[in-house]
Amino acid sequence: MEPTLNMLPNFKEIAKQNNHSDMQELAFSCIDLTTLNSTDTVSHVKAFTERVNDFESDYPNLPNVAAICVYPNMVRTVKENMKDDNVSIAAVAGGFPGSMSFIEVKVKEARMAVDYGADEIDIVLPLWAFLDGDDTICREEVFTIKEAIGDAHLKVILETGALVDPEKIRHASFLAMESGADFIKTSTGKMAPAATPEAAIVMCQAIKDFHHRTGRKVGFKPAGGISTTEDAILYLTIVQEILGEEWMTPSLFRIGASRLANNLLSDLLDEETKYF
Repeated sequence: MEPTLNMLPNFKEIAKQNNHSDMQELAFSCIDLTTLNSTDTVSHVKAFTERVNDFESDYPNLPNVAAICVYPNMVRTVKENMKDDNVSIAAVAGGFPGSMSFIEVKVKEARMAVDYGADEIDIVLPLWAFLDGDDTICREEVFTIKEAIGDAHLKVILETGALVDPEKIRHASFLAMESGADFIKTSTGKMAPAATPEAAIVMCQAIKDFHHRTGRKVGFKPAGGISTTEDAILYLTIVQEILGEEWMTPSLFRIGASRLANNLLSDLLDEETKYF
C-alpha cells in the first residue's frame, strides 16, 4: 500500500520508537550546517568552518556534518579554510531565495560558485513560472543550471509552503527530477510554512515513483524550521518507511538546519551543548 498523508500519525508513532542514539547520529551526519544571513561576514564564515574542522578531534566518536551551506560569495572562504575532506561545500545560487532573476545570471552564479569550490548547488524552482503553469521555463532552468555545474550535485528547492496542494508538490517534484535534479528540497527557510511532514510524504512518494520509473535515485532534503531532535527523527522515519534503508545515508538524505546540530548534540551527549 502506498503511503498517504493519512498515515502521518503512524509515522509519528514509529518516529518515537526511532528516537535513539543510532538514529540521532545518523541525523547529525546528514546535516547541511547552514549560515544564510545578510550579516554573514568572512570572519564569521571562517570561524564557522573552523568549528566543523575541530569537530572530529573534539568528538572523535561522532560523525561530522555532511556539508556547510553558504551564500556563493562565501564559498571561497569555506574552501580555503575547510580541512575535513568528508564535509561537502554547498552554496545557494540561482537567485536564491526568490529565483527572480535572469536565467543567464542564475547560470553564471551557480557556475562561479562551483568554480570557487562548491560541491553542491541549491537553487529554487522558479515559482513565478510554475504558478503560472509554465512548465517549460521550469524545466529549462533546472536543466540548464545542472548542465552548467557539471559533476556538482544540484538540489532543487520547491518552496512547498507556497504550493500547498499535494498535487502541485508532486508535480513540482517530477518537474525537478525529470530536469536533472540530484535532490529535491522542501524549502528555502525564508518563508512560512517551511518544511512540513505532509510535504515530505508527498515528495518521498514522488521520489519512489520516479525511481521505479527510471531507475535513478534522487535524494530528499527537508529544510526550514527543523530545529529539534524529534523533528529530525520524524523526517528520517518518513524516508525510511517510504524509500527504505538505501536512502538512509548523507548521499541521499540531508537536513537543512542551523539550530538542529546543537540540539542533536545535546541529546547525544545527554547535556546541553552549544558547539556551533
